[in-house]
Amino acid sequence: MATRSPKISAPLTFDLPLGLIEKIQAIRKGRNLKTASDVVRLAIEQFDFDGCEPDHEPHQQISVRIAAQQRATLKRYSKTKDSSVGELVRLALESLPVKPPRARR
Repeated sequence: MATRSPKISAPLTFDLPLGLIEKIQAIRKGRNLKTASDVVRLAIEQFDFDGCEPDHEPHQQISVRIAAQQRATLKRYSKTKDSSVGELVRLALESLPVKPPRARR
């Protein structure tokens, strides 16, 4: 589960389509996460940035807090993928299922 980093997180503001904001809320409920920041941190942790192919659509701006290490990761991939940080976060969020996978028995 994504965890809050107390002193090393900083605001990150980016645009999201309204449908993806709704998905963040559904993921929060489905995974019992407290904030949209928790959802974004989890998506960044689990996303394969090496294999992504960015695209574009209309957006709305939101602000979340992420760790400095995640911000550095996003900036690095932003340069190598010739895409914005926001687009990479969108790809990470879009790939995150609303509910966590069931534990194997």
